[in-house]
Amino acid sequence: MSKQEKKRAGSFTLMLKRLFGVKEKERDLLKEEQMQSPFRTIVRNFVSNKVAMFGLIVFLLIFLTVFIGSAIYPLDVNYQDLTQQNVSPGFNMMDVPSELRNNAKQISAGATFSVGVDQDGKLYQWGKLSDKLKNNMPDDSQKYVQVSAGYNHALALTENGRVVTWGYDRLGLDNIPFDVQNATDIKQIFAGYQVSFAVTESGKLYYWGNPNGVSVALPSELQGNIDKVAVNLTTAFALTKDGQVVMLSNATTPFANIPEEIQGQVVDIAVNDRASAAVTADGRVYVWGTNDYGLFEVPEAVQGNAASIAGGRFHFSVLTADGSVYSWGNDIYGQASAPELTGIVELDSGYFQNYAIDADGHVTGWGLKGYLFGTDHYGRDVAMRMLSGGRMTMTIGAIAVIISTIIGVIVGGISGYYGGWIDNILMRLTEIVMSIPFLPLAIVLSAIVGNNLSELGRISMIMVILGLLSWPGLARLIRAQILSAREQEYVTAAKAMGIREFTLIFRHILPNVITVVIVNTTLSFATCLLTESSLSFLGFGVVEPSPTWGNMLNSAQSSDVIANMWWRWVFPSIALSLAVISINLIGDGMRDAIDPKSNER
Repeated sequence: MSKQEKKRAGSFTLMLKRLFGVKEKERDLLKEEQMQSPFRTIVRNFVSNKVAMFGLIVFLLIFLTVFIGSAIYPLDVNYQDLTQQNVSPGFNMMDVPSELRNNAKQISAGATFSVGVDQDGKLYQWGKLSDKLKNNMPDDSQKYVQVSAGYNHALALTENGRVVTWGYDRLGLDNIPFDVQNATDIKQIFAGYQVSFAVTESGKLYYWGNPNGVSVALPSELQGNIDKVAVNLTTAFALTKDGQVVMLSNATTPFANIPEEIQGQVVDIAVNDRASAAVTADGRVYVWGTNDYGLFEVPEAVQGNAASIAGGRFHFSVLTADGSVYSWGNDIYGQASAPELTGIVELDSGYFQNYAIDADGHVTGWGLKGYLFGTDHYGRDVAMRMLSGGRMTMTIGAIAVIISTIIGVIVGGISGYYGGWIDNILMRLTEIVMSIPFLPLAIVLSAIVGNNLSELGRISMIMVILGLLSWPGLARLIRAQILSAREQEYVTAAKAMGIREFTLIFRHILPNVITVVIVNTTLSFATCLLTESSLSFLGFGVVEPSPTWGNMLNSAQSSDVIANMWWRWVFPSIALSLAVISINLIGDGMRDAIDPKSNER
C-alpha cells in the first residue's frame, strides 16, 4: 500500500471513529511529558497538586484583598475616635426593632447604640449594648414620652415627668438632682458624654455627672430663660426663649465665635465636635466653629427652608419645612448621605447615625451600622487596619526576600563556580552571618537606631536587616547546585566558545538551577512575614500608628483583651496564619513539582 493510500485509510478510520463516537486511547503520560518542556512539566505537576493549588488560591485572595482593598479604602493612620472603643464585630447598630419600625414617636442615637419610644409610650433599645444597658433598662410599667442616648448611658422621661437613667452609672450619672426628681415640667432631656442635662418648661437648666466631662459655666441670669440645650463631647450651648445662643463655657475656642446677626432670631441649635449651627426664624442655617469636613458648606436647598437641625459627631442634618431631610459634613460611614425623604416630622442625629420619622411613625435610618471586624482600643476599624497592615507586612517581607535572594544568588554562584580560596572565604563569611542571632541583633539595632529614624526610615531599616541576615541558607544551596552543574558538558562547551565566566554563571548555569531558587525564595517569604510580625509584636518593628499584622497583636497581650475583646487578636492572627500556611503549601507544591520523586521519599 502506498503512502497516499495509507493516509486515506487513516483519515477514513478517523472519520468512522468520530461518527460512531469511538474515543481514541489517551496517550501515556510519560510519553506526553517527553514531548513537553521541563517548565510545562513542572506547571502540570503543580496544577495537579490540589493542596498546592488551594494554597495558591488562598494566597492570591489574601494578596489581592490587602492591596486592592487598601487602595480602595485608604487608611488615615492618625485617625482615632474614643467613642468607638472596643466595638464588637457586627452590623446591628441600626437594627430598629420591628415593633418600633412603623410605630415610632422619637429615637435618639448614642455612640454605639440607640434608644427609642413608640407612640404607645413603650421603650426600646438596640445596637452594641453594654451589660449595664441590657440589664438595667427601665421596665414597661410606665409610659415614656422622650428618650436620649449618650456615650454609654441613656435617659428617659415618663409621661408624669419623672426622669430615669440606666447604663453607665459612675461619675455621678445616677445621681439625678433632687430638683429634677421632683420637677413636673421637664421639657428636654439630653444624655451626653458622661454628663446629663434636663431643661424645664420654666426655663431652668440642670446637669449632673462628671464635672470634668463637659465644661459648663451656667450664669445665674440664664436660669428661667433657657429653651433648649445642645452638647458635644466638651462644650454645651443654650438657646434662650428670646432666640439668643449662649455658650455655657468660658473657654476661648472657635465655638465662641457666635455670629452677632443671628442673636434674637434663633429657633433651633445643634453642635457637633467641630462646629455649631443655628436655624433662624427665616429658615436659614448659620454655622461657626472649625470648617472641617465642609461643615460650613450648607446645602442651598436648605437655606430659607430649614425648620430644625441636629448634630452628630462630625456632621449636621436639617429637617426642612416641607418635611425633607439634608445632611452634610463627614461622610466616612454614610452619615451625611441622607436619602430622599418627604413627610418627615421628627429627626435625630447621633454620633454616626441618623433617624427620620414620618407622620405615620415609619422610621428611616442611615449612617454607621457597625464594623466587619470590630474596633480596637482607639476606636479604629480593625478591618481597615488589617488591609493596610497586610500590605505593609507583605511589602516588607517581599523586599527583604528580594534583597536576600540577590545576595544569596551572587555569593552562592561565585563560591560554587570558582571554588578554592574564594569558596573558603565566602563560605566562612556565610557561616559568620548564620551564627548571628537574628532577633537579638534586630531588636538592638531597632532600639539604638530606630528611634532616630522617620517612620519610612524605620521600615526601610527592618527590610534591610531582614534581607542582610537571611541569605546564607540560599547561598549554600546555590553553591551546592552549581558545584554539580559546573561539571556538565554544556558548561565545558561554553568555556570552549570563550564565554566570559560571569556570563557563564548567571546566564547559563543559574537558569538550570533557578527552580531551586524559586522554591527557597517562596519558603523564605513566609519566614520573613513571621519575622517581621514577631519584631512588630515585640515593639521593635513597625510601630503605631502605622499598622502591620504583628503590631496589631501587640495591644492584645492582656487577659482582659484576650477574653473580652477577642476580635482584636483573632482576625489578625487568622490572616497571618493563612498567609504563612498558604505560602508554605505553595513552596512544598513547587518542590514536589520540580522533583516528583520527592513524594516517594
